Amino acid sequence: MENAYMNQGAQVDKGENARMSSFIGAIAIADLVKTTLGPKGMDKILQRVSQNDQSISVTNDGATILKSVNIDNAAAKVLVDIAKVQDDEVGDGTTSVAVFCGELLREAEKLVAQRIHPQTICRGWRLARDAARTALEAHARDNANNEEKFRDDLFNIARTTLSSKLLTHDKDYFATLAVDAVMRLKKSGNLDHIQIIKKAGGQLRDSYLERGFIMDKKIGVGCPKKVTNAKILIANTSMDTDKIKIYGSRVRVDAMSKVAEIEEAEKDKMRAKCKKIVDHGINVFVNRQLIYNFPEQLFAEAGIMSIEHADFEGVERLAAVTGGEVASTFDHPELVNLGLCDTIEEVMIGEDKVIRFSGCKAGEACTIVLRGASGHMLDEAERSLHDALCVLTQTVKETRTICGGGCTEILMAAAVDKEVPSIPGKKALAMEAFARALRQMPSIVADNGGYDSAELVTQLRAAHANGQSTWGLDMYNGCVADMDPLGVRESFKSKLQVLMSASEAAEMILRVDDIIKCAPRQREGGH
Repeated sequence: MENAYMNQGAQVDKGENARMSSFIGAIAIADLVKTTLGPKGMDKILQRVSQNDQSISVTNDGATILKSVNIDNAAAKVLVDIAKVQDDEVGDGTTSVAVFCGELLREAEKLVAQRIHPQTICRGWRLARDAARTALEAHARDNANNEEKFRDDLFNIARTTLSSKLLTHDKDYFATLAVDAVMRLKKSGNLDHIQIIKKAGGQLRDSYLERGFIMDKKIGVGCPKKVTNAKILIANTSMDTDKIKIYGSRVRVDAMSKVAEIEEAEKDKMRAKCKKIVDHGINVFVNRQLIYNFPEQLFAEAGIMSIEHADFEGVERLAAVTGGEVASTFDHPELVNLGLCDTIEEVMIGEDKVIRFSGCKAGEACTIVLRGASGHMLDEAERSLHDALCVLTQTVKETRTICGGGCTEILMAAAVDKEVPSIPGKKALAMEAFARALRQMPSIVADNGGYDSAELVTQLRAAHANGQSTWGLDMYNGCVADMDPLGVRESFKSKLQVLMSASEAAEMILRVDDIIKCAPRQREGGH
């Protein structure tokens, strides 16, 4: 009778079916990205299928892969969502969070099959999560007071993040690059100040950090190509009024001289506008919109370098970097903050000319110039570097770090196992399942490297049982080793986020017992 109140065509999956559908969907998504986990993870090729865009991208970034997959399953969408949030919040750990959530649900499936109620499982998981979190916090290390050690921590975190990405072979080089860039931000953590320019050609090793700002634009014709002690007016205004813009209207004149007069009037307007701009006492004018030939000529005569059509982000970033502001009216020069920098000049990157602003007022900004063999490679390099930059800026705020290489998962699993004997009731079974899911993480990493995961994970458990709490998987030699001297470190915030997000999402999916799909809306006319 319950369907009598529902629209025609609505579907309801109940109880067992709904739960199975949720589990299967979420586990399938976790398995999709599982093989990209860890330093020996594989990449995926994503090919778009729309008519006009058949481009491909090669990536092993969990969030990028999941964003690109079209999914119909509701539970799978929850996994995609937590990966996105992880990407926005911390930048790294996007694959881990999806895989861990999938592993939890795989364990939950077995428990539900043993007739343990989902609410009981959730309660057990919550106790386990608290125990794991306490263990993680106890293991964290904070070097914020020691500049040198903290920089080492940052460097190791960047290396660890990059080791599972395309940049793994040059990870030391790129880790140094990322740490330098983030240290320049001086705690502001505003990633907009780090610009990444991709120029195909050369090798990845040819990438470098430019201590200034690079704009991928050209300098106007006839303008000076180099300016020192630059005073920059950054504007967003139309500089094309030397054309009559009255579309579809006709102007009747009785002599050619009248047309000339109209044009002259237009030019006078433009002259007046340019004069107002020149009166700001500037020697560089950067405009977001186009600058037509006539105003460009006027600027050239006044010895002002003009740069047109700087894209919107470019203008915003330039304003932040040079301490100026974007102006669109020029009647009150005294109220406008001009941007300042030491030198502006044209330089060549590969075969392209770009404009370099060096010695900017806000010294935090910098540009990372990426070189590489192909566009796909550069895109993936940018994604990898972006992950490293994100996780570093988060670490500068939350300075605690922990050991990587599956060390903390085993540590947390051991802490959960320790609690189990003192917990009465079926909750204890759920806690054991939580610990098993945690232990699955290092074993997946080992599997992806082609090593014997059962052997390695048991060795790792034994090491932790003997009090060697900083031991983890050494993926380059296929053995267990102390992570501290190896420099495998991760951000505490990233790990904590993975633990909390994945377990909360898994709990949410586990609580589902009905899936209701609304009927599609009928079109008018009954079609």
